Amino acid sequence: MSDDLERALITVMERCLDVRHGENVLVIGDPRSRELAEAMRDMAARHGADAVLALMDERDNDGTEPPPPIAAALLACDVYLAPTSRSLSHTRARKASNDNGSRGATLPGATADMIARVMSVDFAAMKERTLAVTELLSASDEAHLTCPRGSDLRMDLSGRKGMADIGEMTRAGTFGNLPAGEGFISPLSGSGELVASSLAPLGISPEPVILTVADGHLTAANGPLGPDFFERLSKHGPNGTNIAELGIGTNDAATLTGNILEDEKILGTVHVAFGASMGIGGTVSVPIHLDVVVLDPTLDVGSTRVLDAGRWVL
Repeated sequence: MSDDLERALITVMERCLDVRHGENVLVIGDPRSRELAEAMRDMAARHGADAVLALMDERDNDGTEPPPPIAAALLACDVYLAPTSRSLSHTRARKASNDNGSRGATLPGATADMIARVMSVDFAAMKERTLAVTELLSASDEAHLTCPRGSDLRMDLSGRKGMADIGEMTRAGTFGNLPAGEGFISPLSGSGELVASSLAPLGISPEPVILTVADGHLTAANGPLGPDFFERLSKHGPNGTNIAELGIGTNDAATLTGNILEDEKILGTVHVAFGASMGIGGTVSVPIHLDVVVLDPTLDVGSTRVLDAGRWVL
């Protein structure tokens, strides 16, 4: 284990999760993420936890449920870490675990390099930005996203509550992503177009992908990677194309890599997701949740400008 990764994992155990002596810590991995998962289990054990590593087959999509033994283990643990290839964030099993009092983090697609690099962020500054935009999302009824490439998407936020991913999962029932750094909300609906540069799980498109949204659903995706992205969602029926999330990146240590876990955290970007929203304040439960990232966005939340051509102005 490199010194940078060791420092990052100590931060995960101490600052992010406050792992305590004797706690039951579950680390979930799959074949591609086994090495990182083992390093996390070992670090949890070094912090006095009764730490277990559970390996499962890679899921088909982000948001696909884990197998029943993993779901049962999630209900039995105090703390969980899920550095899996596909995201467990928007699954019923993850939500049930937190509802049962666990605390934990998902790290879909995380690499040792990413964790070592992006976890070096100034947590205090990131937290301040994230809480500011999350409060604004909760207080507003609408958001308007544009960008120089042609994005023009309006979203209805009525009755929905913003959520903050600040890398602090120290209280029972709390959940977040690591690396952290976003404020997000599940829109009630939305209509317009957005032009995406990074698409989960397909990576960076050689040319921007134009996504058309009508009455809260993705209806078309044109350009490189667009048809593949649309097919992955639409094969799950109307719920698969549901507009599930509006998120604003707040981590200035994150850079564009094609890995959505990092890309969506980049300070000065906006991401929009489709599919499952039940775990983040929406009502849709479906075994898929895919994000796209918009570069150089201008974002107004209510009457307040948050981003101006990719520059944080809130």
